[in-house]
Amino acid sequence: MAHRTQESQAVCFDNVFKNEDNDSVVKELVYHVIILFTDFGLEGPYIGQVLAVLHRDAPGIPVVNLQADAPTGDPLSSAYLLAAYVSAFPAESVFLCVVDPGVGGKRLPLAVYADGMWFVAPENGLLEIVMRRSQRVKPFIITWQPLQLSASFHGRDLFAPMAACLARGEDIQCNVTDRTSIARMNWPDDLPAIVYIDKFGNGVTGLRAKAFDVRTTLECKSTYRLRWARTFSDVPVGMPFWYENANGLIEIAVNKGRAVDQLGLKIGTPVTMTISQC
Repeated sequence: MAHRTQESQAVCFDNVFKNEDNDSVVKELVYHVIILFTDFGLEGPYIGQVLAVLHRDAPGIPVVNLQADAPTGDPLSSAYLLAAYVSAFPAESVFLCVVDPGVGGKRLPLAVYADGMWFVAPENGLLEIVMRRSQRVKPFIITWQPLQLSASFHGRDLFAPMAACLARGEDIQCNVTDRTSIARMNWPDDLPAIVYIDKFGNGVTGLRAKAFDVRTTLECKSTYRLRWARTFSDVPVGMPFWYENANGLIEIAVNKGRAVDQLGLKIGTPVTMTISQC
C-alpha cells in the first residue's frame, strides 16, 4: 500500500469535483483495469518490478501491459501514440504512463483526470494530446513521495503506487494545477512525422486518418510519394502505401516487405499529405 508522508494532506476528490457540471463523485467509481504504457522494453526487470508494485498495492485489479516499447525517451512521439489507444478502454481505467527522460530532475509528477479515466505520468508533455482531446480534464501535481525513492526509477517507486491508489478509488496527495501551466502549446494537434516503427517494419505517424480521404498522397523524405490502400493485399507485393491502421492513425507499410528498410524510415521522419490532382 502507498504510505503517505505527514507533511501534506490528501486532496479529497469529492470536494474537487462536486461543483463540476454533470457531477460524479470520483471516489465512488470502481476502476476496472490499470494500463501500462512505457518505453521500458520487455528485457530486464523493469516491467516485472512495476507489475510487482501494482499487484502488491492494488491486488485483484487487472493490469494490461499495453505497450513497453514506446519511443525511447521521446514524450513527443509517445503522446500521439498514447492518445490513439485511449478510446479502446473503459472509462473506469487508470493509465500508468512512463516515458521519462528527465527522471530525477525538475520535471513534476502528474495525475490527470480526463473523461472518466486517470492518467499518471511525468509532466513532460506525455499527456498533452490526451488532455487536448478530452472534454473534461483536471490535472494535479502529485506531492506524495515514498520513503525510498530511486533517482532513476520513478515508474516503480512513485508512479506505480499512485496508479494503484487511484485504482483502489482512494484520494492521493496532490495539488490542483492549471491546465495551461503544463500545456505544450507549440505541439500540433496531429504530428506529421513517424512516431513508431513496429516489429513488421511499418511506420506509424502521428496523423489521424479521418482527416484525409483516399485521394491524398503521402510524401516522405522528398523522394517517396505513396497512395492510399485499404490493406496490404490491395497492392502488389513490394509496393509501399499508406493506410488507416487499427488505431485510426496513418501508417506506412509495404506489402510483404519492411517500410523501415525500403524507405529508410525512423522515428521523427517527417511526412506531407497532399490531395492528388489525378
